[in-house]
Amino acid sequence: MAAHRKKPLPAGEFAAEIVDLDHNGRGFARVDGKATFIADALPGELVQFRYTATSRDADEGQVTRVDRASPDRVEPGCAHFGTCGGCAMQHLAADRQIEFKQKQLLDGLERIGKLTPETVVPPMLGPVWGYRRRARLGAKRLPTKGGVRVGFRERNSDFMSMLESCAVLDPRVGLKLRDIGRLFDTLTIAPSIPQIELACGEHVALVMRVLQPPTEQDREKIAAFGAAEGFEIYLQPGGLDSIVPLNEPARPLEYSPDGSDLRLRFEPSDFIQVNGGVSQKVVRQAIEWLDIKPGERVLELFCGLGNFSLPLARAGARVIAAEGEIGLVRRARENAERNGITDIRFEKADLFKTDANVDWLQQPFDKVLLDPPRAGAREILPAVAKRKPSHILYVSCHPGTLARDAGTLVHEYGYRLTRVGVMDMFPHTTHVESMALFER
Repeated sequence: MAAHRKKPLPAGEFAAEIVDLDHNGRGFARVDGKATFIADALPGELVQFRYTATSRDADEGQVTRVDRASPDRVEPGCAHFGTCGGCAMQHLAADRQIEFKQKQLLDGLERIGKLTPETVVPPMLGPVWGYRRRARLGAKRLPTKGGVRVGFRERNSDFMSMLESCAVLDPRVGLKLRDIGRLFDTLTIAPSIPQIELACGEHVALVMRVLQPPTEQDREKIAAFGAAEGFEIYLQPGGLDSIVPLNEPARPLEYSPDGSDLRLRFEPSDFIQVNGGVSQKVVRQAIEWLDIKPGERVLELFCGLGNFSLPLARAGARVIAAEGEIGLVRRARENAERNGITDIRFEKADLFKTDANVDWLQQPFDKVLLDPPRAGAREILPAVAKRKPSHILYVSCHPGTLARDAGTLVHEYGYRLTRVGVMDMFPHTTHVESMALFER
């Protein structure tokens, strides 16, 4: 039997008039009546494009020329935009990016949750460049391109986009990518360093994934580079539990969750919000929206390191906080103790399977704060609603699961969606972060 051959893509350039953006930030057009999604195109534009994929229901393409530009089009701030897969919307003005995200949020609430919020608050904004304090980058030795290069994957590809710099990373690292590549190129283990991770607090930590141990000479070179740049360097020979400082003792990583004198200590592999400036605004707005009164009992779910927990307790709440990862629970407890905050109880719990009869869920709560991952909080909502808190504040990183859970809270448990707003946690990407307040 002859092997099935993939149909070749249409050759050449084709014209399209863009009428909308899809949820991935691609321009939407109908070409010969067929839905076509075109990267780097904006609504109102007339473009030329080449096909990158075809299917029975829809096609995909890439802009090759803009014949009539949108007034919202801007010059991308990074020379690597269009090749690097890290950003999708640098060609769209920043204020229009946030409007796009707000539309995604409100459309999802209406379509999935079958509801309209009582109030849509102004978007929460922050810096649009140099904001990213957590990232994982690939490393690869490419002799024909000048040695080891560091970067993100290319768009829709397993190949790496080799970056000279990155405009969205914390500039302490984003402006040093070429230097990091040069360092790696001098090491005997260069072919055995597939990736690095960065974690930025009040100083910078770099975690090098190493598939073989560095030689003593390698270690000396790495240590000298770290000292010159002010970086703490870690090695990761295996899983996350194998991460160790290159040289002991390493300075602890810390950040303030709300801009106050509170300090949260974290490990280089721990989850923290990518955008530190916006994250502090999020914490302050959450406490404002919950209108915390001294002595109120607050349940916080998916608490992580205590990013909301400690500021809630500082505001006067009596907090019970739960998290699924035991390492984060341990560090949250240590953070509370280190900051002299005693009115918090941290629990380790799988919040996707938690038994509603566990003792810490048996007391009444005045208010609840939810900060779930992309999967949302569907499994724990019945236990939350049973406690009948007056306010539920939901911090979301996915508009679809927020819309689903919002519909449940409103239509099944009698809450009102009184306030909602987007937060620009990831400028130049299509990630939509938001905050929603529900009241009984």
